[in-house]
Amino acid sequence: MSSDLCSVDFEIHGHVQGVCFRMYTEKEGLSLGCVGWVKNTNKGTVVGQVQGPRDKVTEMKVWLSKEGSPSSRITRAVFTNEKSIPSLEMSGFGTRF
Repeated sequence: MSSDLCSVDFEIHGHVQGVCFRMYTEKEGLSLGCVGWVKNTNKGTVVGQVQGPRDKVTEMKVWLSKEGSPSSRITRAVFTNEKSIPSLEMSGFGTRF
């Protein structure tokens, strides 16, 4: 595993609920080799955290801000708490409720 691991929190705004956004986020994260979680919020956004090699987390950030699920319309992506981590703090990629 790369020693250059990082973690970032995200909040995605727009038409991102009821469009399988969480499922596609899980799938994309796993395909990139990242770990993390994703969930809907009461205010209509999707939040979560991604961890993995820095280059893969960067790819995931681009996907979250530009692509998303096929039916989603992303208006804004906010990334916070980006930091280097010594090791992954979770395994897999899951939906939280």
